[in-house]
Amino acid sequence: MKMNLPALVFFLSCGWYATQAQGLEVYVSDAGNFTSFFQILKFDENGENGVVFTNQELAWPQDIVVLERRNSIIVSNLNSGKITEYDVETGEYIGDFATGISGPTRMKIGADSLLYVLQWQGNGRVLRYDLEGNLVDTFTDTNVSNSIGLDWDATGNLYVSSFNGRYVQQFNSNGESMGQYINSNLSGPTNIWFDDEGALFVADWSGGSVKKFDASGNYLGVFVSGIGQAEGVDFLPDGNLLIGDGQSSSVNRYDSEGNSIEEFVPSGTLGLRQPNAVIIRTLGVSPVRETLGQVAFIAPSAGVEFNLLNGNTAPGIEAFEIYDAQGRLQASMRYTGNTTLWDASSFAEGLYLIVARLKDGKAWSQKVVVKK
Repeated sequence: MKMNLPALVFFLSCGWYATQAQGLEVYVSDAGNFTSFFQILKFDENGENGVVFTNQELAWPQDIVVLERRNSIIVSNLNSGKITEYDVETGEYIGDFATGISGPTRMKIGADSLLYVLQWQGNGRVLRYDLEGNLVDTFTDTNVSNSIGLDWDATGNLYVSSFNGRYVQQFNSNGESMGQYINSNLSGPTNIWFDDEGALFVADWSGGSVKKFDASGNYLGVFVSGIGQAEGVDFLPDGNLLIGDGQSSSVNRYDSEGNSIEEFVPSGTLGLRQPNAVIIRTLGVSPVRETLGQVAFIAPSAGVEFNLLNGNTAPGIEAFEIYDAQGRLQASMRYTGNTTLWDASSFAEGLYLIVARLKDGKAWSQKVVVKK
């Protein structure tokens, strides 16, 4: 899930249109034994037909971001201080997207169309890059040691987890520290994400579970148990979660309540050892192939009401489009600057792709899960 930003009210008019068929690809970063055997694997939507997407120029890979407009994926590498870039179709190494980073770990594209990059080492602050790989600024004002997970809440505050520090730090929308949001009940937090009620979920790598905290940071309990070294997380069209399990060297599927369903990618497939990033790429919707990447402009990313960015913080939006998991256009509307809430209560549960068309011909896209 991805979180961010404020809300007013609107309803999208609904219409059904045919587009070309849509599928999914699942990318898995494999950290190997932390010193070698690094690789990026690719699977189909059923966790089958796996291939080694690339093993070139990897140095303890940490995260994956798809840049559709560049027809590439980028991978953060802790040991080399680089973000490397690969052809999205062939897996061939293109070059270095960004360099000189102090141990880059988690990456996400924010609502400002900038890439947010965490640093495991150095000053532990969040860096921002444009989507051509140029450094924009150091966004945060406070060191978060061994930072490894990030997400935004519904008001635009940024949250960053510290693995060895065992806490989650909160920053406002300007990158100013608001203090530690969570500083207990964690053994080694990695990936984090919010739900539609403002609850924060934390993959506790050392604690063998995914834990849930309320909107005030109070501990609610274990959401997923019996999972070792959890880190990579993404969501399937039916709302189920994929979570990388480093202890069993597998990617496991869970339902929306945190119940185990199956091994999605069985233990040791293609030599898989340490799945520390799991990323789902949506295929086949030709109208959105020009999008800039996984821009987080919607909050929450699971539920029945989705807050879209208002005109003051996202100038240039022309229209919104919503596609279902089969690539069919479900709704579209012109953007007037004061429409910010999609009520999905009349839509079937599952994964949807929301596209924000920009006046300059570019677009943002973000996956959301309708869950009633």
